[in-house]
Amino acid sequence: MWKRIQTILLAAATVLVISMLFSRFATIVGPEGDVAVIRYHEKLPYLTLLIMLTTAHIAATASFKAPFLQARVSVIAALIATGFQIWLGTDFLLHRTEMTFSITILFPLLASFLDIMAARSAMTDQMLMTMNRKIKNKK
Repeated sequence: MWKRIQTILLAAATVLVISMLFSRFATIVGPEGDVAVIRYHEKLPYLTLLIMLTTAHIAATASFKAPFLQARVSVIAALIATGFQIWLGTDFLLHRTEMTFSITILFPLLASFLDIMAARSAMTDQMLMTMNRKIKNKK
């Protein structure tokens, strides 16, 4: 399972997404110095997207024996992560003056990049296996 690069890439993306469940999203500093921390799991839409992303990543990582399926699920996970990143980006633009955002706001973008690289590697594996079968059948 861990011999293929796409499995390692998907595992790294899974770790990034799961770490967001326990990370802070932003910090709000009040006028009197009061600090309020907002976490990803406190906002229901973020929690829903993180659960969807985690499920997609686990499914893609677990489907290592079917590279074509792994590539498709990886692309779906990349699309969900990209949508989540766009949502986080709009929240950043709307509230950048009143909140201090965490670096974890960029994790969906990194996970999306890792997903696309994993899908590309899985499709390459699938094409190599198909070509190998065709060559064996000719002999």
